[in-house]
Amino acid sequence: MTIMPTTELTPAHATFSSALIVEDHPLFCDALAMTLQAACGITVVATADRLDQAVALIDNGVDADIIVLDLQLPDIEGLEGLARLKARAPRTPVLIVSSVTDARVIASAIRMGAVGYVPKHSPRDIFRQAFDAIGRGEPYFPEEPLLLAQTAAHKADGIAAKLSSLTRQQGRILDLMCEGKLNKQIAYDLSIAETTVKAHVTAIMRKLGVQNRTQAVLLAREAGHALHLHEGPDKA
Repeated sequence: MTIMPTTELTPAHATFSSALIVEDHPLFCDALAMTLQAACGITVVATADRLDQAVALIDNGVDADIIVLDLQLPDIEGLEGLARLKARAPRTPVLIVSSVTDARVIASAIRMGAVGYVPKHSPRDIFRQAFDAIGRGEPYFPEEPLLLAQTAAHKADGIAAKLSSLTRQQGRILDLMCEGKLNKQIAYDLSIAETTVKAHVTAIMRKLGVQNRTQAVLLAREAGHALHLHEGPDKA
Protein backbone atom coordinates (compact mmCIF):
# COMPACT_ATOMS: atom_id res chain seq x y z
CA MET A 1 0.00 0.00 0.00
CA THR A 2 1.39 3.40 -0.96
CA ILE A 3 0.09 6.42 0.93
CA MET A 4 -0.08 9.59 -1.11
CA PRO A 5 -0.72 13.13 0.13
CA THR A 6 -4.31 14.30 -0.02
CA THR A 7 -3.28 17.44 -1.92
CA GLU A 8 -1.66 17.64 -5.34
CA LEU A 9 2.06 16.98 -5.45
CA THR A 10 4.57 19.48 -6.78
CA PRO A 11 4.58 19.54 -10.60
CA ALA A 12 7.21 17.23 -12.09
CA HIS A 13 10.66 18.73 -12.71
CA ALA A 14 9.97 21.71 -10.45
CA THR A 15 12.98 23.69 -9.27
CA PHE A 16 13.30 25.48 -5.97
CA SER A 17 15.24 28.69 -5.52
CA SER A 18 13.55 30.14 -2.44
CA ALA A 19 12.45 28.68 0.88
CA LEU A 20 10.64 29.74 4.02
CA ILE A 21 12.11 27.97 7.05
CA VAL A 22 9.84 27.81 10.12
CA GLU A 23 12.15 26.78 12.96
CA ASP A 24 12.57 28.28 16.43
CA HIS A 25 16.11 27.06 17.23
CA PRO A 26 18.43 29.75 15.80
CA LEU A 27 21.52 27.56 15.40
CA PHE A 28 19.64 24.76 13.69
CA CYS A 29 17.79 27.29 11.54
CA ASP A 30 21.12 28.74 10.36
CA ALA A 31 22.54 25.27 9.72
CA LEU A 32 19.43 24.25 7.80
CA ALA A 33 19.58 27.40 5.67
CA MET A 34 23.22 26.67 4.80
CA THR A 35 22.34 23.05 3.97
CA LEU A 36 19.54 24.10 1.63
CA GLN A 37 21.81 26.62 -0.07
CA ALA A 38 24.75 24.25 -0.42
CA ALA A 39 22.93 21.03 -1.33
CA CYS A 40 19.49 21.91 -2.68
CA GLY A 41 19.92 24.95 -4.94
CA ILE A 42 18.14 27.38 -2.64
CA THR A 43 19.40 30.95 -3.07
CA VAL A 44 16.82 32.96 -1.12
CA VAL A 45 15.86 32.02 2.45
CA ALA A 46 13.24 33.62 4.68
CA THR A 47 12.93 32.46 8.29
CA ALA A 48 10.30 32.50 11.01
CA ASP A 49 10.68 31.22 14.57
CA ARG A 50 6.93 30.99 15.18
CA LEU A 51 3.95 29.80 13.20
CA ASP A 52 2.19 33.16 13.51
CA GLN A 53 5.29 34.89 12.14
CA ALA A 54 5.36 32.51 9.17
CA VAL A 55 1.69 33.19 8.46
CA ALA A 56 2.33 36.93 8.65
CA LEU A 57 5.21 36.64 6.16
CA ILE A 58 2.96 34.75 3.75
CA ASP A 59 0.18 37.31 4.18
CA ASN A 60 2.69 40.12 3.51
CA GLY A 61 3.73 38.62 0.20
CA VAL A 62 6.75 36.43 0.94
CA ASP A 63 6.60 34.04 -1.99
CA ALA A 64 8.66 30.92 -1.22
CA ASP A 65 8.93 27.99 -3.60
CA ILE A 66 8.86 25.60 -0.63
CA ILE A 67 8.15 25.79 3.10
CA VAL A 68 10.36 23.85 5.51
CA LEU A 69 8.48 23.31 8.76
CA ASP A 70 9.43 22.13 12.24
CA LEU A 71 6.58 20.58 14.21
CA GLN A 72 7.57 21.89 17.65
CA LEU A 73 7.28 25.67 17.77
CA PRO A 74 6.76 28.04 20.72
CA ASP A 75 3.23 28.98 19.65
CA ILE A 76 2.06 25.63 18.33
CA GLU A 77 2.97 21.95 18.38
CA GLY A 78 2.16 19.04 16.17
CA LEU A 79 0.45 19.00 12.81
CA GLU A 80 -1.81 22.00 13.40
CA GLY A 81 1.01 24.13 12.00
CA LEU A 82 1.00 22.08 8.81
CA ALA A 83 -2.77 22.42 8.54
CA ARG A 84 -2.63 26.21 8.94
CA LEU A 85 0.14 26.64 6.40
CA LYS A 86 -1.62 24.41 3.86
CA ALA A 87 -4.77 26.47 4.33
CA ARG A 88 -2.89 29.76 3.96
CA ALA A 89 -0.62 28.71 1.07
CA PRO A 90 -2.28 25.66 -0.52
CA ARG A 91 -0.08 25.61 -3.63
CA THR A 92 3.23 25.79 -1.77
CA PRO A 93 4.78 22.40 -0.96
CA VAL A 94 5.58 21.84 2.72
CA LEU A 95 8.55 19.72 3.75
CA ILE A 96 8.62 18.73 7.42
CA VAL A 97 12.02 18.63 9.11
CA SER A 98 11.53 17.35 12.63
CA SER A 99 13.05 15.32 15.44
CA VAL A 100 9.64 13.63 15.79
CA THR A 101 9.72 10.31 13.93
CA ASP A 102 6.61 8.66 15.36
CA ALA A 103 4.92 6.60 12.63
CA ARG A 104 1.48 7.94 13.48
CA VAL A 105 2.69 11.53 13.09
CA ILE A 106 4.29 10.73 9.73
CA ALA A 107 1.12 8.98 8.56
CA SER A 108 -0.97 12.00 9.52
CA ALA A 109 1.48 14.36 7.81
CA ILE A 110 1.17 12.35 4.61
CA ARG A 111 -2.60 12.51 4.77
CA MET A 112 -2.56 16.24 5.43
CA GLY A 113 -0.52 16.94 2.32
CA ALA A 114 3.12 17.24 3.37
CA VAL A 115 5.35 16.51 0.37
CA GLY A 116 8.14 15.12 2.51
CA TYR A 117 9.39 14.32 5.99
CA VAL A 118 13.10 14.52 6.87
CA PRO A 119 14.43 13.75 10.35
CA LYS A 120 16.46 16.55 11.90
CA HIS A 121 20.24 16.25 11.73
CA SER A 122 20.02 14.17 8.55
CA PRO A 123 23.11 14.47 6.34
CA ARG A 124 23.10 16.81 3.37
CA ASP A 125 22.63 13.93 0.95
CA ILE A 126 19.23 13.18 2.51
CA PHE A 127 18.10 16.78 1.99
CA ARG A 128 19.37 16.62 -1.59
CA GLN A 129 17.45 13.39 -2.17
CA ALA A 130 14.32 14.91 -0.66
CA PHE A 131 14.45 18.01 -2.88
CA ASP A 132 15.22 15.92 -5.97
CA ALA A 133 12.21 13.68 -5.28
CA ILE A 134 9.88 16.58 -4.55
CA GLY A 135 11.10 18.34 -7.70
CA ARG A 136 10.12 15.25 -9.70
CA GLY A 137 6.64 15.39 -8.20
CA GLU A 138 7.25 12.48 -5.83
CA PRO A 139 6.77 12.49 -2.04
CA TYR A 140 9.85 11.89 0.07
CA PHE A 141 9.63 9.98 3.34
CA PRO A 142 12.33 7.92 5.08
CA GLU A 143 11.90 4.29 4.15
CA GLU A 144 11.63 2.60 7.56
CA PRO A 145 9.39 5.23 9.20
CA LEU A 146 7.26 5.24 6.04
CA LEU A 147 6.58 1.52 6.36
CA LEU A 148 5.59 2.07 9.98
CA ALA A 149 3.46 5.02 8.91
CA GLN A 150 1.68 2.92 6.30
CA THR A 151 0.89 0.30 8.94
CA ALA A 152 -0.40 2.97 11.31
CA ALA A 153 -2.50 4.55 8.56
CA HIS A 154 -4.01 1.18 7.60
CA LYS A 155 -4.93 0.58 11.24
CA ALA A 156 -6.40 4.09 11.48
CA ASP A 157 -8.53 3.40 8.38
CA GLY A 158 -9.98 0.33 10.09
CA ILE A 159 -10.79 2.24 13.25
CA ALA A 160 -12.33 5.09 11.26
CA ALA A 161 -14.55 2.63 9.38
CA LYS A 162 -15.82 1.22 12.67
CA LEU A 163 -16.47 4.68 14.09
CA SER A 164 -18.31 5.74 10.95
CA SER A 165 -20.77 2.90 11.50
CA LEU A 166 -22.05 4.56 14.68
CA THR A 167 -25.22 6.60 14.58
CA ARG A 168 -25.06 10.26 15.53
CA GLN A 169 -26.53 9.47 18.97
CA GLN A 170 -24.02 6.68 19.50
CA GLY A 171 -21.26 9.08 18.54
CA ARG A 172 -22.47 11.54 21.18
CA ILE A 173 -22.60 8.79 23.80
CA LEU A 174 -19.09 7.58 22.96
CA ASP A 175 -17.88 11.16 23.17
CA LEU A 176 -19.31 11.41 26.71
CA MET A 177 -17.82 8.03 27.59
CA CYS A 178 -14.44 9.44 26.60
CA GLU A 179 -15.04 12.25 29.07
CA GLY A 180 -15.37 9.61 31.80
CA LYS A 181 -19.12 9.96 32.32
CA LEU A 182 -21.22 7.09 33.63
CA ASN A 183 -24.47 5.88 32.04
CA LYS A 184 -26.55 7.84 34.55
CA GLN A 185 -24.71 11.07 33.77
CA ILE A 186 -24.95 10.46 30.03
CA ALA A 187 -28.69 9.86 30.33
CA TYR A 188 -29.07 13.17 32.16
CA ASP A 189 -26.95 15.10 29.65
CA LEU A 190 -28.85 13.73 26.65
CA SER A 191 -32.29 13.68 28.31
CA ILE A 192 -32.84 10.00 27.60
CA ALA A 193 -33.50 6.97 29.78
CA GLU A 194 -30.55 5.18 31.37
CA THR A 195 -31.77 1.91 29.84
CA THR A 196 -31.52 3.56 26.43
CA VAL A 197 -27.93 4.57 27.17
CA LYS A 198 -27.10 1.00 28.19
CA ALA A 199 -28.56 -0.30 24.93
CA HIS A 200 -26.50 2.18 22.94
CA VAL A 201 -23.31 1.31 24.86
CA THR A 202 -23.87 -2.35 24.04
CA ALA A 203 -24.37 -1.49 20.37
CA ILE A 204 -21.26 0.70 20.37
CA MET A 205 -19.10 -2.09 21.78
CA ARG A 206 -20.49 -4.53 19.22
CA LYS A 207 -19.82 -2.18 16.29
CA LEU A 208 -16.29 -1.40 17.50
CA GLY A 209 -15.52 -5.05 18.15
CA VAL A 210 -14.53 -4.54 21.80
CA GLN A 211 -15.47 -6.32 25.01
CA ASN A 212 -16.02 -3.41 27.39
CA ARG A 213 -16.46 0.36 27.54
CA THR A 214 -12.83 0.93 28.54
CA GLN A 215 -11.66 -0.67 25.30
CA ALA A 216 -14.19 1.41 23.38
CA VAL A 217 -12.82 4.62 24.92
CA LEU A 218 -9.21 3.62 24.21
CA LEU A 219 -10.07 2.85 20.59
CA ALA A 220 -11.81 6.19 20.15
CA ARG A 221 -8.93 8.08 21.73
CA GLU A 222 -6.41 6.24 19.56
CA ALA A 223 -8.29 7.40 16.49
CA GLY A 224 -8.24 11.00 17.74
CA HIS A 225 -11.81 11.20 16.49
CA ALA A 226 -13.91 14.30 17.15
CA LEU A 227 -16.93 12.34 18.21
CA HIS A 228 -19.13 15.32 18.96
CA LEU A 229 -18.92 16.16 15.25
CA HIS A 230 -19.94 12.66 14.22
CA GLU A 231 -21.82 12.76 10.92
CA GLY A 232 -23.47 9.34 10.95
CA PRO A 233 -27.18 8.71 10.55
CA ASP A 234 -29.17 10.77 13.04
CA LYS A 235 -30.91 7.92 14.78
CA ALA A 236 -31.94 7.60 18.41
